[in-house]
Amino acid sequence: MIEMKVMGIALDVRTNSPIVVLHDLDNRKALPIWIGSAEASAIIRCIEGLQVARPMTHDLITNIVEEVGYKVAKIEINDVEKETYYATIYLEKDGEVLEIDSRPSDAIAVAMRAEAPIYVTANVLMNGSVSTDSAKDEEEAQEFKDFIQNIKPSDFEKLMKGKHEESDQ
Repeated sequence: MIEMKVMGIALDVRTNSPIVVLHDLDNRKALPIWIGSAEASAIIRCIEGLQVARPMTHDLITNIVEEVGYKVAKIEINDVEKETYYATIYLEKDGEVLEIDSRPSDAIAVAMRAEAPIYVTANVLMNGSVSTDSAKDEEEAQEFKDFIQNIKPSDFEKLMKGKHEESDQ
């Protein structure tokens, strides 16, 4: 699991659909997820700290969770199938954990209100993320190429000898 934060809301100019953009804590990967307008509004209100006179849906959900003694421990965006993302909201109370199936947009809006961490599985990141730090990626790729170019057959002999000695013990 990789912890991520909400970078913001963007608009797909082709479809006019809102996109929530998550980024990892190192700002190296971004995960765009297309969402509905209501969820985008809820996330924007939270980002901007806007208060409304009456609780909106995600505020209501968070209030109910807290009133019955639970806390939102975390959310996980844990699967993607044919461009549809899946998420789970984890509620905790006295060591008991409840897993609630959710759309990622709703889970994100709730997590933001509850100040709970947002996690994404490696599988989801692999299938949906984009790199945001190409300079760092290029640097690591070059380091790996340099490493590969400098490997000598004798390095493998040393490695294998060390493995055999470990297994003999």
